[in-house]
Amino acid sequence: MDESSKQLIGEVREPIPGKPGQTRCIDDEYVRNGVAEIFMEVEPLAGRRHVAITERRTRKDWAAQIKQMLAERYPHACKVRLVMDNLNTHNIASLYEAFEPQEARRLAERLEIHYTPKHGSWLNMAEIELSVLKGQCLDRRIPEMAVMQAHVAAWGKARNNSARKIVWQFKTSDARIKLHHLYPKI
Repeated sequence: MDESSKQLIGEVREPIPGKPGQTRCIDDEYVRNGVAEIFMEVEPLAGRRHVAITERRTRKDWAAQIKQMLAERYPHACKVRLVMDNLNTHNIASLYEAFEPQEARRLAERLEIHYTPKHGSWLNMAEIELSVLKGQCLDRRIPEMAVMQAHVAAWGKARNNSARKIVWQFKTSDARIKLHHLYPKI
């Protein structure tokens, strides 16, 4: 799981359509319409992902995403292994801030959390998938949240229908070479 943000940008002037084989002309001037937060979940071996677009990225927002994930996408799973970076919202305390203690504990007991190393966020497959999303779907000006949600929903449906799996090639021995400066010298 990972998240990112995307600025919502509107046009001041309508773009001029390009002639066949040419791109349209876009004015340099634009309107800032806020920021949308993108929560990405990836199940690499199944080739599934879930993307949620929200207004904020607080502890409570992260906790709500976790609750929804466990209730809707993995209702029968005893444990869900979650690989994430060390963002301050990515912890069990966020569940206790968002929910009653019994509910927070129930959710926490179903999670097995693994954090990527500080300078190893590229090990997080959800971050890689976010990059794909941004390159294929969010590579243009998007003026408002509803438009972004519609584009991302269509992208996610197409990507899930193709069942694009992530075949991870990075092995522990490769990590020891690449990340040798992070390992203690014994």
